[in-house]
Amino acid sequence: MRWCVRWLCVALALTWACAAQSQDVRSPILTIDSERLYQDSAFGQRVLREIEAQTSELAEENRILEEELEAEEQELTVQRQSMSPSEFRILADAFDARVQAIRRERDAESRRIAAQLEDNRDQFLAAAAPVLEMIMREANAAIIIERREVFFSANAIDVTETAIERIDAALGDGTVTQD
Repeated sequence: MRWCVRWLCVALALTWACAAQSQDVRSPILTIDSERLYQDSAFGQRVLREIEAQTSELAEENRILEEELEAEEQELTVQRQSMSPSEFRILADAFDARVQAIRRERDAESRRIAAQLEDNRDQFLAAAAPVLEMIMREANAAIIIERREVFFSANAIDVTETAIERIDAALGDGTVTQD
């Protein structure tokens, strides 16, 4: 008798999982992997490509500036031999001030890029909200929770892939075309 109950439970679980796989999920709780939702969406991929390009450009600019500053420092070292300590101190202080200003500028640019990434993520989540609400209504769900915060669940309640497909259909890569 126990094997009968066990097989019945397995059959019911498989039936429920198959129904869920066909996008006919009915559950009061759904899960989503928000990181994957963003990174795998066309919008997120576009933003990440843009941020990567900006970061690479910044790194190249930093490399060039570093080479220029090293050359300037070497030149100061050579000039030091023919200067008085007070003359050298003036040049060294000016060089140090320039280096500090460049560091502040580069740090500000890095923060700007990070803020741009965060702003784009916020825009994505705001634009994705109506799609996620529709998925919740279709599943008769009351809540969507972060998959990483769930200790154990049936994969059938994870709507990440469905959300990505629908968000891509609704938003594309998030760029606005002008006619």
